[in-house]
Amino acid sequence: MKTFLIFLISLCSSLGFGQDSVVVCIQLIDKQDGAGIPNAEVHLEVDSIEVKLSSNRLGKVYFQGINSQTFNFRATHFKFNEITYKRKIPTKNVLDTITYQFEMEFIRVQNQEEMVVAAPGVPTVFFKSNHLSVADFEVLSSGEMLLLTYPKRLVKGNELLVYDGRNVKRRFSVPDVAEELVLDYRKNPHVICEKNVYGVILNNNDISLSTLDKAYFMKYLAPILDTNKTKLYFSNFNKDYPAFDYFTYDQIDSSYTKILQIKDDLMMELYRSEYKWVDVRTKLWAKNLELQTGIDAEIYVGANYFTQSPYYKELYAPLFHRNDTLFVFDYYKDKLRTYNYLGDPIDSVSIYHHYDKRKTGWESELIQDSKTGEIYGLFDRAGFSYLGRIDTKTGEITEQVKLEYRFVEKIAIHNNFVYYIYRPFESPQKKYLYMERLPYSFGNANLIESTVQD
Repeated sequence: MKTFLIFLISLCSSLGFGQDSVVVCIQLIDKQDGAGIPNAEVHLEVDSIEVKLSSNRLGKVYFQGINSQTFNFRATHFKFNEITYKRKIPTKNVLDTITYQFEMEFIRVQNQEEMVVAAPGVPTVFFKSNHLSVADFEVLSSGEMLLLTYPKRLVKGNELLVYDGRNVKRRFSVPDVAEELVLDYRKNPHVICEKNVYGVILNNNDISLSTLDKAYFMKYLAPILDTNKTKLYFSNFNKDYPAFDYFTYDQIDSSYTKILQIKDDLMMELYRSEYKWVDVRTKLWAKNLELQTGIDAEIYVGANYFTQSPYYKELYAPLFHRNDTLFVFDYYKDKLRTYNYLGDPIDSVSIYHHYDKRKTGWESELIQDSKTGEIYGLFDRAGFSYLGRIDTKTGEITEQVKLEYRFVEKIAIHNNFVYYIYRPFESPQKKYLYMERLPYSFGNANLIESTVQD
């Protein structure tokens, strides 16, 4: 864009436009919400000279013109209808910059012969039922969807469904009060229930459940994040402590290697200082535990008292595995850290998208496309969810994709499509599973190569 702008300015100067010149700003906005449209292509024609520009993050492009000059422009964007306008710069201007604002209308549906093609951003119903609501879902390695459903309330009549996009292939009743679905590090599905954890076994056209002790699952399986052929990646995260470590475990020689420590320095200082303000009885209790276990008394007090205050926030610094690379988002040092599959550091870049949460709507959540490996940040503004793809080379979010509906639940991304649960406000409709196509076409990535045996 800068190259074209310099070219156009120099051209105008060579034609003698210095004295009556004016900076012309064209701003493209979304007709629906008035937001600027970034990355739109603007084809500009001035005095039979054509140039192509790209709108910035505010939806603006600039060029140098002169009084009484006429210009034509055409704006295109993959999510909006094309617009074409012709304008004349006023003869006399008292301002150095003139701004023209034009609205672009969001593409709803594109028709091609008898086929209706949903444009990026247009939601379609992936699964619906007149009798069952969707409480949770997970995309299986086969590409099918595992659905946790319920008729009226989640506490009774829970069912697991395997859905291939057209038909329910398998179904099974959950014997306990279900809470959520999770995938373990080998991408095997589990149902977290009130009392137990059930491993979901899919065999041909049947579903069966294997019972796991909930405490065992949470202690030994849940901390394992991912794996490759020889390495396991896990953490010692504890929601009641403002620091944790990432490790690798080599399955060949049974060795552990620490990747890095995540620590919120300010939170840790407040956490430990809580010990100063508690009463003597509490201090004696904590000191006795310190003598028995060797763990500082300050930690016992912090875990039992400071974590109950509104000032304590659980740490969020996720690790993602894509191909042979690990990505760790260390929000407490403002760094996106990159490691190879052995856990050796490669690079780090600064990240700032988590700042100014009140303005940006940052939800402290990252979502990885389970097929392509791309990573997206989740933002919420006025109930609308926005997904911003993170460039892992620069740490920047260049654009955000707005989902159609407000107050959606459980967002997941698979193969450049967004899936979420939604029910219209004050509607008798059951909770359906919707999907929207993202404006990207990334190829598949290698996210897991597990050879771990049961």
